[in-house]
Parts: sequence; structure tokens; C-alpha cells
Amino acid sequence: MATMIGLTGGIGSGKSVVAKIFSTIGIPVFNADEEAKHIMQTSPTIKAKLIEQFGTDIYNEHGLDKEKLASIVFNDSFQLQLLNAIVHPMTIQAAKDWAAKQTSPYVIKEAALIFESGAADGLFKVIGVTAPISLRIQRVMQRDGVSKEQVEARMQHQISDTIKMRLCDYVIQNNNQEMLIPQVLELDKAIRAAL
Repeated sequence: MATMIGLTGGIGSGKSVVAKIFSTIGIPVFNADEEAKHIMQTSPTIKAKLIEQFGTDIYNEHGLDKEKLASIVFNDSFQLQLLNAIVHPMTIQAAKDWAAKQTSPYVIKEAALIFESGAADGLFKVIGVTAPISLRIQRVMQRDGVSKEQVEARMQHQISDTIKMRLCDYVIQNNNQEMLIPQVLELDKAIRAAL
């Protein structure tokens, strides 16, 4: 099994951009957030648990009603914890199964909630991507077409960037001043040397 390196950062930090750079240099990337969405759409077990917890109208003719689910969990931290408890174990296992099939020296597991979900256990190292809060808010507003208040509400459900970066083994600055590619290439060298 390939060694798994975590890649995390708060919403709007740019972790997906960093993940693409790793992918471009030949490192396989597992996107845990996308996998969680896929599981919620396709797993009969997860679907049944979500309906039991959030009601039958959480799914419609198009599948999971993401907006309805978001309106419930981002306004109630207990409901968000329940959602994560339902979805995270299967997502964590999917990442392990995927990593077992990879042949590269290491792989990247991209996830917003690596520490919050307990997924940091079993990772060799964790990379954090950070950016100033004002820049993160601006990026998410543009990307998702949401208000500043909606972005701030999502941010409240993630541990603070300061704490998250302290928990990481490596930190990438994505502040529109320092170039990302050289930082990723340096990390690639450091990770290979540490394996």
C-alpha cells in the first residue's frame, strides 16, 4: 500500500489547487470530500441512515438534496456531527482501499476535515494549505455564488486555521504572493526523503 499523506486546509484555502499540482507531478490524489458526496448518492446503507436522521425529503428525484442538507447541518452543529458520524467511516475506509491499489511511493488524501473526522490517524504526514481569511471568503463567494455570511457560517464548523496549521507537518502558503508550484516541489522532495 502506498504511504498516505493528508492534505487539508480551511474552506477557500486552495487545497484543491495544491492537489492538482501534486496530480500533475504524478502523485495520485484521493478527494475525500468528493468521495463522501459520491457515497451519499450511491450507498444504500448511507442513504437509509440519512433518511432516518434527516427525513425522507432529504432525497428527491435527482438524488441527495444538497441545499436542504446544507441548510440543516450548517445551522446546527449537532446535526453536522451526526452527518459526519454517518459518512466519515465509510469515506476513510474508501481512501484506505484506494491507497492499497496505488503503486507510487506516496499518495495524497485531500480532505477538509482530516483532524475533525479522526482521519489523521494512519496518515504518514499532513500538509496544510493556508490563506488569509479575507482572501478565503472572497474565493468561496466567487466559486460558490454565496454570501459572506454563508461562507462565515461554514467556517465556524471547521477548527480555526491557526490550530489546524499547528497540527500539520508541513504548511503551504496560498496568499497570492508566494508561488505554489515551487512549494509543492520542495514538499515532494521532503516527503520522498522522509519515506
